Amino acid sequence: MSSDYRLAPALAARLSGGLLVLLALVVLAVAVATGLLRLPAAVVLGVAAGGLVVVAAASWWLLRRAYVVRVDHAGYRLRLVRGGGVRAARWVDVDDAVVTHVSGEACVVLRLRDGRMTTIPVAALAIDREEFVRQLQEHLQRGHGLRRL
Repeated sequence: MSSDYRLAPALAARLSGGLLVLLALVVLAVAVATGLLRLPAAVVLGVAAGGLVVVAAASWWLLRRAYVVRVDHAGYRLRLVRGGGVRAARWVDVDDAVVTHVSGEACVVLRLRDGRMTTIPVAALAIDREEFVRQLQEHLQRGHGLRRL
């Protein structure tokens, strides 16, 4: 069984907002260049319209398709987190999982047998913290061959 843990809506909205600001700067630069080069105004409109399509598609992807953590019977894979440590590992390589705070944020830290770690900021996920930890522990136990009594 595979589970995807998606990006939190608030974080996806913040990233989409950043894309809109970037688009505004690009449109401003194109508008200035259009004025200096005496190009038609349709160039600015085309860039703005194309940029809005790109931002809308990226926002949809962030909200509906992008995942932060994917877990399955074999292991886990981490994406979209800077400084998360090890991006992927098998469950048999995971020594333990602990809940801690890193820079004031609640995180799950997966400690690997070789001393490396994966840090998953729970606020970045669109799931309740306790539910995520419970599901992660179940995957870890199954990955180690343990079954519920």
